[in-house]
Amino acid sequence: MSRFEAKKPSLCKTEPLTSESVRSTLSALKRILASCYGPSGRLKQLHNGLGGCVCTTSQSSALLRNLSVTHPILKVLTASVQNHVSCFSDCGLFTAILCCNLVENIQRIGLTPTKVIKLNKYLLGLCTSYLKSEACSCRIPVDFSSTHIFLGLVHSILTSKPACMLNRREADHISALILKAFLLTIPESTKDRVILGKLIIVPLKGQRVTDSTVLPGLMIEMSEVQLRILSPTQKSSALKVALFCVSLSGDFSNVGEGTVVVPYQVSLENAVLEQLLNLGRQLVGDQVDLVLCQKVMHPSLKQFLSEHHVIAIDRVGVSLMEPLSKVTGATPIGSLNTIASTTYGSIKDLCSARFGSKHFFHLIPNEATVCSLLLCSRNDTAWEELKLTCQTAMHVLQLTIKEPWILLGGGCTETHLAAYIRHKVLNEAEDIVREDGYSKAELQIATEAFCSALESVAGSLEHDGGEVLIDMKNGHFWSGPSDSTSVVNWPDMLSRCGCGLYNSQEGLSWSFLKCTYHPFAPQTCLAQAAVGSASNLTVDCFTAKLSGLQVAVETANLILDLSYVIEDKN
Repeated sequence: MSRFEAKKPSLCKTEPLTSESVRSTLSALKRILASCYGPSGRLKQLHNGLGGCVCTTSQSSALLRNLSVTHPILKVLTASVQNHVSCFSDCGLFTAILCCNLVENIQRIGLTPTKVIKLNKYLLGLCTSYLKSEACSCRIPVDFSSTHIFLGLVHSILTSKPACMLNRREADHISALILKAFLLTIPESTKDRVILGKLIIVPLKGQRVTDSTVLPGLMIEMSEVQLRILSPTQKSSALKVALFCVSLSGDFSNVGEGTVVVPYQVSLENAVLEQLLNLGRQLVGDQVDLVLCQKVMHPSLKQFLSEHHVIAIDRVGVSLMEPLSKVTGATPIGSLNTIASTTYGSIKDLCSARFGSKHFFHLIPNEATVCSLLLCSRNDTAWEELKLTCQTAMHVLQLTIKEPWILLGGGCTETHLAAYIRHKVLNEAEDIVREDGYSKAELQIATEAFCSALESVAGSLEHDGGEVLIDMKNGHFWSGPSDSTSVVNWPDMLSRCGCGLYNSQEGLSWSFLKCTYHPFAPQTCLAQAAVGSASNLTVDCFTAKLSGLQVAVETANLILDLSYVIEDKN
């Protein structure tokens, strides 16, 4: 007899952020995330006690996917960041660290959540308005007549992921390949809307990164034996293609619910095989050159097609169906009935290729909006991280096409923005207080908490105990030696700012980032040389960072507004 337990009452907690355990847990999460931030971020190795694969990464998408959090507040934070990353691919760590900083800073100042939330929204509005304005000096317009900015953006993404284990030459090589792949996905002729193609990443592990290459079209991996049997036909015109998403094995896996009635003395297997052969006869009659099947193809059908010089490839998998449809222009066929001629597609050519120990059929399209990146790396861990980074870079390039701006990276946008907000609030405090009903002290306290949170994100880029500074002219981020607290001659100790735009020999003065400095108006006129030297700068995706800023503030406001947490313990 089964046992029944009495239902436990739900657990209700008031003011969750006042709990010391919640604060310490949030602080621990922030330290984990902050330690991964930037090119010199520390790697994290995640695995569970039950075994399974081990994940070594510093990327927010992999980190949060494999990190188990139990407290509802942390679940809100991680879900919010993961949703941002799923939409924009980049700036996940920036978003999470800024959100944690805001919650921690606001907890210390003692203002009521209602006032803080309104003030945070106002300060966020100042940030977004400035970043979108022509006066913003940490925003660079994208010049579509040159590849320099795009290369700089991709290179910045690659070098910010240390688990990829790339040296300078390898990073340059992969950056060029990603940009080439992106350009191949842009159609040559467009109508009202531009529909970008797709990049397929093909794994080639255990080889040199510099052996990676990009090819137009699609690579279908085959065994050497299959490749010898299915030798490509030589044809001067385009090859006609049929693409099947239904099984051609003769089984009944797709008949659905119901009863199959078989007349007496009728062989079901022979009837199905005859139907498959009739399908093969139609394909031959329609002069199809290549048959691709997502699932399994019956050996007799394969032999029949081969005898009529039709190449048949099965088990291509569901992941390649969309790219195959784009490459060939064929409509996936989902039945064994008579095939309409409009469902067929075509390709320019078909050839065999070998890379490393792997063999491929290379489908060359008439118009290359689908391409294959044969990505090499030394080991599985580095390859997985590099694959994720390449996908991020491709997505960021697509976002940059929609909003043609980039932001200065290396912490400079955060410190510049903090300096701008401090100065603007100081100068316009009377007007703000008069319009919104805050006291001047409340406005100053909330502004300091907000700006300190931004500066702390920039400070997270320093992992070796060095000094973090801000210059008092441009508001850019600088990192100095760890034993330089008493140094007065900063120009000799510093090299370039975080983004690489300014050097230390330009008559600048500095202040420690963690100390209180007098608000100043950062220079709002971007040097014209910045646009030309963008390939040598560290830059960020404008769209992803702006969204990350908004998500961080809105999530912090949501967490600060929580009064009760009700958990079902059953």
